[in-house]
Amino acid sequence: MRYFFILGSNPTLSIAELSAVFNYREFSLIQKNIAILKCDYEIKADVIKKIGGTIKFGLICDELDSYDIKNLLNSIAVFAKPEKDIKTKFKFGISYYGSFKINIKVLGMEYKKSLKQLGLNSRWVISKEPTLSSVVVEQNKLVSEQGVEIVIIQFNKKLFLGKTLAVQPFKELSFRDYNRPARDDRSGMLPPKLAQIMINLSGANKEKTILDPFCGSGTIITEAMLMGYKKIIGADISKKAIEDTEKNIEWTKKIFPRSCVQDKQFSIFLEAAFRTSNFQLININSTQISVRLPLNSVDEIITEPYLGPQRGNIDINKIIAELEKLYSESLREFNKILKSTGRIVMIWPVFCEKQKNIFLNLDLIGFKIINPMPENLQKNIFVKLTNRNTIIYGREQQKIWREIVVLKKY
Repeated sequence: MRYFFILGSNPTLSIAELSAVFNYREFSLIQKNIAILKCDYEIKADVIKKIGGTIKFGLICDELDSYDIKNLLNSIAVFAKPEKDIKTKFKFGISYYGSFKINIKVLGMEYKKSLKQLGLNSRWVISKEPTLSSVVVEQNKLVSEQGVEIVIIQFNKKLFLGKTLAVQPFKELSFRDYNRPARDDRSGMLPPKLAQIMINLSGANKEKTILDPFCGSGTIITEAMLMGYKKIIGADISKKAIEDTEKNIEWTKKIFPRSCVQDKQFSIFLEAAFRTSNFQLININSTQISVRLPLNSVDEIITEPYLGPQRGNIDINKIIAELEKLYSESLREFNKILKSTGRIVMIWPVFCEKQKNIFLNLDLIGFKIINPMPENLQKNIFVKLTNRNTIIYGREQQKIWREIVVLKKY
């Protein structure tokens, strides 16, 4: 079986995450934002809820060398029709990812006509763009028994044809981001989907002990809980941060899965995960954390520390010096409590000033930066890494970007 993954706004980060999630199987990056995975097992639709960097994923059902509308119709008719009788209108949409010209209007009308000949009443969901957004797919139920999103992907002179199995749960992510009771907008908030990506980049399985030593309001903690991790530790120098994390954990347990998750099987998974999760919260400075945690007791550290002031005029040089000192001292402590096989996935700030990016330079004694990309993609033209094999994450308007760094002991 072959699956396609439509990647998010940072394709390099997205493919690094997918590689870690699927145990470093070889992905093909056939377009800037499209990855293909060939595997010998079925990938369930609910995986989309645990990968933050993928917008859509689906099954490739056919491969054609021809762009002829008749051939496309014959292929689509096999995999895109309803699998059983439905009482409502069958909805379908078409997303084309490619540069060669295909008359999608003719294709859509001809497919609608073919469904009518089968006695099926249908509605074609269209968009101004050549591809349907995850919002359009979700709202029109194109990943249900009542509909289908037909996906056509160009690769060289071939066409991959398939159907979308799931889209990113944007409503759930937004709800978790903006409705949790304790938020700290002034210090900056880690988006839930970026927290998911970082957790996945660590490569930790669900039985491992993970630590966030700068837990803030607990985004990494709660996302790890929702992803099924059982041994989770949060720490922060701020007593308020610990209290905020406690509030958000209790809110997450109370609200999810019943109020926000429509997938019954995933709701059952969450309830079981909450029952077996073991949390520990510690009010302590990251530079002293080995006082409270045993040596070599943590499998993975996943964290976004304080990134510096987010507003107003700041003295860049002063902030950089302070952060380099804090991070370097923290890393020395992490070296004591992290197992020899452990990883750190950490965010460092990148200061954008006058079209110049200013990076931190830390004392990495005991650690080395590792390339998060699978070996077969490290030289791919679509992969964008820094000179030190890290990934930059941010938007043009931001003054401070995030540098995602993966470290391991040596």
